[in-house]
Amino acid sequence: MSTSPCPAGSTQLIAMHGWASDSRAWGPWATLAAERGWRLDWGERGYGQREPALPIWEPRSQRRIVLAHSLGPHLLPAALWSQATAAVLLTSFAAFVPPGRSGRAVAAGLRGMAAQLEAGEEATAVMLNAFFRREADPLPASRLPEGPLEQGIPAAGRRRLLQDLQTLADCRGLPDGIPPGLPVLLVEANDDRIVCPESRALLREALPQATVWSLERAGHALLGADGLLDAVLEWMADGPH
Repeated sequence: MSTSPCPAGSTQLIAMHGWASDSRAWGPWATLAAERGWRLDWGERGYGQREPALPIWEPRSQRRIVLAHSLGPHLLPAALWSQATAAVLLTSFAAFVPPGRSGRAVAAGLRGMAAQLEAGEEATAVMLNAFFRREADPLPASRLPEGPLEQGIPAAGRRRLLQDLQTLADCRGLPDGIPPGLPVLLVEANDDRIVCPESRALLREALPQATVWSLERAGHALLGADGLLDAVLEWMADGPH
């Protein structure tokens, strides 16, 4: 999806949502980007009724910024990453399952979620509602934007959720193709109940050049982080990328 044409030398954003979400989450971002004359395209995994889609960089774009939430960076191909000039990673990770005791607990949780996906539509809905409550915490899940579950998760969507759950389990480092020294903004949530503190620390270690914003009283979905969108876009505008 594109919000505007891309004149030569302009800024293009490619946004990718995380696990169990969809591209509608980027609507407010697209509005603010368009006000700056920037183009925003977004990927779609197709967990619900929306068709899978993967955007590409426009040849005439000069500043190419990845904007991705949670698993989103790992759902973009190396060829796209290799052409990025900057990135904003929202409550993301390098290794979702860290080593040690914390990692064993996370891995066990993923196995339980996979079993519910394989059990069918009803068990999937129960599992996803529990996931969304943790994602939204400390605010209610009703504050989340509309996502795939509202329209129903078809069998093909459950297969993609299961496939990407395995990607979560297998992530051990940065996405393939990310350029060395890429300017990056990491936005962390101190009350994140999805990405554990050890995984957040591993991402900071993997990106020592990154600017890190740690938000108090914010959860994985970054609900209630007043002014965050404007602040992120201002970082994009002011950075060396």
